[in-house]
Amino acid sequence: KMVDPTLAEMGKNLNEAMKMLEDNQRKLEEENEKKYARKDIPGPLQGSGQDMVSILQLVQNLMHGEEEEETSQSYRLQNVGEQGHMALLGHSLAAYISVLDRERLRKLTTRILSDTTLWLCRLFRYENGSAYYHEDDREGLLKICRLVIHTRYEDYTLEGFNVLYNKQPVIYISSAARTGLGQALCNQLGLPLSCMCRVPCNTMFGSQHQMDVALLDRLIKDDVESGKLPLLLVANAGTPGAGHTDKLGRLKELCEQYKMWLHVEGVNLATLALGYVSSSVLAATKCDSMTLTLGSWLGLPAVPAVTLYRHEDPSLSLAAGLTSSQPVEKLRALPLWLSLQYLGHDGIVERIKHASQLSQRLLENLKNLDFIKTSVQGNIFFSFKVEDELSSPVVVFKFFQEYSNRDQTSHAEQASTIRHPIISNEGHIYDTFNQWLGEQLAQLVPASGVDVVELEDEGTCVRFSPLMTSAVLGTEMQDIDQLVDCLKMKIPVLTSTLQLREEFEQEVRRTVGLLYIEDLGWPGLGVVRYNYHSDGKDDDKQEKELEKINTELLKKLNELESDLIFSLGPEFGGQKNCVYIGMVTEDLDVSELVETIAATGREIEENSRLLENMTEVVRKGIQEAQLQLQKANEERLLEEGLLRQIPVVGSVLNWFSPFQASPKGRTFNLTAGSLESTESMYVSKAQGTGSTPPPTPTSSLAKQRLPGQKAFKRSLRSSDGFSETSSISHCDDLDKLDQRPPNLSPGQEQGPSEMEGAEEQKEVAQVKTDTEDIHSDKSPPDCTKVEDQASQR
Repeated sequence: KMVDPTLAEMGKNLNEAMKMLEDNQRKLEEENEKKYARKDIPGPLQGSGQDMVSILQLVQNLMHGEEEEETSQSYRLQNVGEQGHMALLGHSLAAYISVLDRERLRKLTTRILSDTTLWLCRLFRYENGSAYYHEDDREGLLKICRLVIHTRYEDYTLEGFNVLYNKQPVIYISSAARTGLGQALCNQLGLPLSCMCRVPCNTMFGSQHQMDVALLDRLIKDDVESGKLPLLLVANAGTPGAGHTDKLGRLKELCEQYKMWLHVEGVNLATLALGYVSSSVLAATKCDSMTLTLGSWLGLPAVPAVTLYRHEDPSLSLAAGLTSSQPVEKLRALPLWLSLQYLGHDGIVERIKHASQLSQRLLENLKNLDFIKTSVQGNIFFSFKVEDELSSPVVVFKFFQEYSNRDQTSHAEQASTIRHPIISNEGHIYDTFNQWLGEQLAQLVPASGVDVVELEDEGTCVRFSPLMTSAVLGTEMQDIDQLVDCLKMKIPVLTSTLQLREEFEQEVRRTVGLLYIEDLGWPGLGVVRYNYHSDGKDDDKQEKELEKINTELLKKLNELESDLIFSLGPEFGGQKNCVYIGMVTEDLDVSELVETIAATGREIEENSRLLENMTEVVRKGIQEAQLQLQKANEERLLEEGLLRQIPVVGSVLNWFSPFQASPKGRTFNLTAGSLESTESMYVSKAQGTGSTPPPTPTSSLAKQRLPGQKAFKRSLRSSDGFSETSSISHCDDLDKLDQRPPNLSPGQEQGPSEMEGAEEQKEVAQVKTDTEDIHSDKSPPDCTKVEDQASQR
């Protein structure tokens, strides 16, 4: 039973607030009525104030909004869970505890800080360590750098930057470290960028994402000889890109040799809590400091990151900002203190173990897939070793199609003369395809948490880092199986598209009227543009016509019943006035596709020209008709005379002596493009039809398809070995079977008499049918027609 009623009320209010914020499925009628209200514009602060329900409702509206999709935005909130509520409760408790008296606050914060530090040091095998809790994950490394500066420069507190000027410090960071980490440290420490040394990774031996220890040794020796002071080395236990671990044991020996501080960070540090830890990661327990990001590992919202370190002088730690005399600063550990107690040791280990099992499950399935390569070594991909499988829960893979030996020989011969377009752009094409693959997998299986990563030597890859996503997204084994199933469906599409790209390019280049546009950033079959044949038009008008034709071409192609996706390309960075074709399958008929695009483009161009010419002809016809009508009016005035034009006299004269004149008009024949008189219309009182207009040009590629077969699909008969000759002979056999009497089996032959009898029966049946058709008509029968037909029979 809780003693403090304030704590009980706080927990109750927190539960009600979280329930209200997470219940974003409700759609109130008041919100629909106020849909167009200006909610985003802040109004005046109400004098009487608002209740908690109204304020939380406002927070919910600001969190989710009306234009955002509820499913995608609320997914993370649904997986916060009770352990997340404990972390959120810690922030509320920190504000409440801060109002206690100073002595009671000091005792409570000391207990919270000492318990949390002890638990973390035991959990991650870091003996005799201290802890610094910080919001920004880079802040811990920044404080460590200040601690090392205070330690190595004894007069730094008195003389400041003058000490650093006399002997410049150097901080070594791997080239595979987080982007912008070195620059952020220099900016916060007030050091020039020359104090930051980027150490390249291996190029000959070992992983290309591990720091080159031999090269680092040479760099340190050069800096010592030039009068600089090697200060600190930042190593990785799980690089941000590929999750590889540096050789921490050798790096620790090198740091002890030159009296340098070794700091380790990375996602693989989470595996220190497991029962079995690989030797490469276990060496991190001997480092001088490490940074742990427990929030993402355990799915805890708003908990601080922790930097564990070992140092004997508490005064220097206080000067560097690693410790604080203010009790309120120690309350940063309160959310983590509550969450660790709620999860317990087994719960924490189980979450990290579950993430490792997810990566193992995915890796085992990837090994059995063709065209999918994992891990990195040299310039080719290969599967993880056992040691790497146990040390890194990060799985990085990519789509990669290897050529056969014959293809490699032919490509090598072509490279000596003319470099093959597909091979020369192979890296860019694979980057584009893997970018598309990663986006598709993330969209189809959002619970997997896969993303796309750019690696320096390997290009674009798909990364699965369950320690960073699984606890928040709630990833389970069935999500991994679903991810593999989606990957199996996408691999044939990728291989087919990659194989047909070259054929599509060749077909387009051979086709008159089409222009192939090379866009290496487009994940699909290719890009094509219909060339508009201009007749001396200016550039602006030609550009408009080109845009009009290709836009209409895209519309026509999308109206076809096919599985292809035609579009205008990406919103940014794409070519204008082009048709982009997406991914395809292996049964695509490339020649039919290209011919259809060319024929449809020609049809649109001819229709456009026909309309343009018709407009010009109509304009000239109207002008000619106006001139002829004006001439006819003048002739009518001469025939009627001058007196008939006078208003009163003309009326009297027309009454006594009416003037008979036939109406003369003009009609414009669109087919002939000429003016004609309307006298025949007034005589016959009907408008003549004129000659039949020419048919509208249409595509001649209306290829006959089987029922249910979509456009641009190769017919099965082409793969069954049917030739043109066999098809024709097969049709002849069908005609012969149609001419056979119904009572004759396929194996029997007709004799002469039988054939004559069959002919006579056929003629009599035909006459009978004609007679019945005539008598069945509503009009009286024409007996002469029946007799003539009978005599002809």
